[in-house]
Amino acid sequence: MVTAIRPLPPLPRATARPPRAAAVRHLGPNWYACVMGTAIVAGAGAALPALPAHTPGLRPALTTAWALSLVLLAVLLAARALHWAHHRDRARAHLLDPAMAPFYGCLSMALLAVGGGSLTLGRDWIGLRAAVVLDAVLFTAGTAVGLAAAVAVPYLMAVRHRVTAQEATPVWLLPLVAPMVSAALGPRLVPYLPEGQPRATLLLACVALFGLSLLATLMTLPLVFGRLITHGPLPLVLTPSLFLVLGPLGQSTTAVGAFADIAPGVVPAPYDEGFRVLAVLYGVPVTGFALLWLCLAAAHVVRAWRRGMRFAMTWWSFTFPVGTCVTGAGALASHTGLLAYDVLALALYVLLVGAWATAAWCTARGLLSGALLAGPAPGPPAPRSATARTR
Repeated sequence: MVTAIRPLPPLPRATARPPRAAAVRHLGPNWYACVMGTAIVAGAGAALPALPAHTPGLRPALTTAWALSLVLLAVLLAARALHWAHHRDRARAHLLDPAMAPFYGCLSMALLAVGGGSLTLGRDWIGLRAAVVLDAVLFTAGTAVGLAAAVAVPYLMAVRHRVTAQEATPVWLLPLVAPMVSAALGPRLVPYLPEGQPRATLLLACVALFGLSLLATLMTLPLVFGRLITHGPLPLVLTPSLFLVLGPLGQSTTAVGAFADIAPGVVPAPYDEGFRVLAVLYGVPVTGFALLWLCLAAAHVVRAWRRGMRFAMTWWSFTFPVGTCVTGAGALASHTGLLAYDVLALALYVLLVGAWATAAWCTARGLLSGALLAGPAPGPPAPRSATARTR
């Protein structure tokens, strides 16, 4: 006969977290890439030299994109504040995860990109005075966060993360390129400072940030390229991150162009003319290497797609880095007068808009379905041991 089995008493329910806090438990700093990608669509569009200045509806559309990036930044800052308040364990785990910690550089670049757009586009809606104040606040905060990330993340990788050369990915560049974004966008604030020492100090501080980021990138990029050559392609989900290498290349070209634009009247001769020479002699070869890397990264992405790569948040790597190449090509077009760079900037901008539309659509769909904010899928449950006996 078979003995009856009494049902087990129900397990006590865990105290439910507030719905908002539970929704952001797995929200990492990589989400700031959405802000960066949206802001660069606006900023790069405003920098296009090939488009007529009076194209109907163009500037309002770009200003709308900037306003969207501002809203996204505010929402993400609030969501990340909830994350730190209610999920400190996850926040600390992100800092100690070598795959996630570098994304803290994205916070800096998101602040800087939105702030820079306020002066070029946002002023149309909020006025010049408010745009200058907003840019000054976001530039100061973004630069401080970027410098902190540029020091803290490599330090953690050295003393806590214990990474190997085989784990090198372009994601390691994120905290290092953040100061380069400050260098490229800081010159926009120079004309709004008092003449003399304040203007020269800000310009040369941006040049120092340029050197800081460039040298750190030159030390790290060989690790990434060496890992590709010696250990093969990146995992499928990380393959889009190869586009991140374009970030320091395009942004540094943009930065030297900005130095050349603002230097006359700020620094004495012959340094002002030296910046104009640097804009061309540096920007042309670096843009050439950026195009080489763009082709290499695209080939890897095509290979990964054929092998089953599907959407992940790494797809936002297709946006901001390409946008920096647009602004870099635009700067070269301005300083060389060559139509070829106008055409290059326009072609890259078309690629940028297509990449942004794809990433934004897939992200919105993933948010609506809940898949992007869900935690890792649990493993299969272990089989229960039998409790019934027969006799």
